[in-house]
Amino acid sequence: MRSVMVQIPNTPTSADVARLAGVSRATVSYVLNNTSAVRISEATRRRVHEAARELGYVPHAAARSLRAGHSRMVLMPAPAVPVGPLYSRFLNELQWALGRLDYTVVQYGSVGLEGDEAARAWAELRPVAVLVPGAGLGPQGVAVLKRSGARAVVTLGPGRVEGAHALLMDHDAVGHCAGAHLYARGRRRIGVVLPGEPGLEVYSRPRLAGVREALRGTDATVTELPLAYTEEAAAELAARWTASGLDAVFAYNDEYAMLLMRALQDEGVRIPEDVAVIGADDLVLGRLLRPRLSTVHIELPSGQDLAELVDRAVRDPGGEPEVHTVLGASVIRRESS
Repeated sequence: MRSVMVQIPNTPTSADVARLAGVSRATVSYVLNNTSAVRISEATRRRVHEAARELGYVPHAAARSLRAGHSRMVLMPAPAVPVGPLYSRFLNELQWALGRLDYTVVQYGSVGLEGDEAARAWAELRPVAVLVPGAGLGPQGVAVLKRSGARAVVTLGPGRVEGAHALLMDHDAVGHCAGAHLYARGRRRIGVVLPGEPGLEVYSRPRLAGVREALRGTDATVTELPLAYTEEAAAELAARWTASGLDAVFAYNDEYAMLLMRALQDEGVRIPEDVAVIGADDLVLGRLLRPRLSTVHIELPSGQDLAELVDRAVRDPGGEPEVHTVLGASVIRRESS
């Protein structure tokens, strides 16, 4: 039996992939760059991907950027505030959807940098798009990013920024739902948890405002309840609960609600007989509590829809910035209220 020795180059090229797959270099480029303008059979796509894997070939990002005139990097600055499971799921879905559109998603830790100063650090990486969570970025920062080559700047927060696409997150609606629900359940002395962790006030203050708006003109009162996310802080608040006279609490989100519920129960406070409790985010753990936790279900924007917005903006950087109001809210009533 004859044996044939095949020498694989140290740095495989697209030409090597083409020879092994039995196709042209152009076909390799179309397949590995997910080009949709050219029809290529699934069988051919599989051969190209299998050949690339066998040779250990990966496209050269810098060369591809030179050909395209821009990178395929989407920069996502890491949130400067604690994010829970709900937001983490959204980020995972978004990264998956952008990957399907052939973008490389890079998370950037910008600890110590804020606003336009952070924008200058992001611009050094020359991303084609930047997705900015929360508030802080201003028009000057948007201009810096665009001058560096960013074709799309998208903010996810409570307000618009000139020059950027915006996904407006209406956290007032979350608080409004919770306040209206507690009032409908006959509660009149309502506490609202304000997390002590830095940065969360951009979400907690609008939620508090939503509760106040829901109860405006009624006989109900609203009491602010600062609370750090520790068992000790929850125990201290629970120890003062009976003296406060509060008969309900909107605990900012499910995580704070679960923390406070446990502390209240340890103090002998009955839920919901003495105090009605409602959270937000509709986490699975809230359904496992006894009593099960009432919550405000939050509908975040679709990761696929946001990825498509980024892609539209990259393809048409001169287009008018899009503005979408997102973050739907609805109450899910369970035993805790």
